[in-house]
Amino acid sequence: MAEDSRPADVRVETHRCGPARTRVTRVTTGAETEKSFVLVAGIGVASSYFEFLAPLLAEEGEVYALDLPGFGGVPASGEHPTAGFFADQVESVLDHYGLSDPVLIGHSMGTQVVTEVLARRPHLSHAVLVSPVVDESEARTLLQAVRFAQSTARESLHIALLALSAYLLCGFLYFFETLPHMLRYRISDRIGAGRATVLLIRGEFDRPSPRRLHSRLVARAHAARRWEIEGAAHCVVNSHAVGVARLTMRHVRDELAPKGRMPAADAVVPPAGHADVRMVLGAVASRLAEWISAARKDEQGVERAKARHARVLWNAYRPSR
Repeated sequence: MAEDSRPADVRVETHRCGPARTRVTRVTTGAETEKSFVLVAGIGVASSYFEFLAPLLAEEGEVYALDLPGFGGVPASGEHPTAGFFADQVESVLDHYGLSDPVLIGHSMGTQVVTEVLARRPHLSHAVLVSPVVDESEARTLLQAVRFAQSTARESLHIALLALSAYLLCGFLYFFETLPHMLRYRISDRIGAGRATVLLIRGEFDRPSPRRLHSRLVARAHAARRWEIEGAAHCVVNSHAVGVARLTMRHVRDELAPKGRMPAADAVVPPAGHADVRMVLGAVASRLAEWISAARKDEQGVERAKARHARVLWNAYRPSR
């Protein structure tokens, strides 16, 4: 967090594309830049996964974190939940907000959605694929379940609870309706259709997103960089958000080497400098309020809870004077 940082301003809006709805969480800090970032989460999870990454990127430009139809308490539309369908929603958001050349950042299944958008919009210049899936040689339900379990064993309790709460909002029926489409999508075949310069990021222990898949994607992309963050697993976008933000900004400025490894110490989200029992209870209360509001389809309640959570995090991580 920069010395002159300020609390992030959080606004939650609902965008409609035909019968489908997407929740758009806009995060700003007043940064004077024309750059914008669009964040797309993975299967079943919500934009709350970007709780650390979004405010970090907001110091460089406006952030749009999406809860696509069926995820994060947003109603499913009844359409087949394919990467193409979700890409339709992302494109509609880009058009609605007049985002001509945003940095698209996808995590896990969100990388498939971003890849589809890049294939349709060759004018986009930069994108980031964090923990892309699925390795075609392992596109089987049971094997992927094992890979995710292996990665989850290295994640924190905080991330496990964040994921569980998101899966409950999504509902296991919709999760398993989406899963076959995710397994069938061939990201290696589609990545070459885009013209953006792509940054691939994986955690050292990211079993669902193996190095061989990254090698294949680099070989087939129009232009790509690949980086690995030491000590991280599949949820690197949350646990090592500092590193993901740093790599993203260096990538956007074309200051990043084609390949490299970032030490965990330079990437991990540090302990809060102003943590106490009150802060912890406040963070838990705001997340619980967000979950309850989402379950009740109370979008104003979701916005209030997200804003409270952002302020709790800012107070916890604000620079010492």
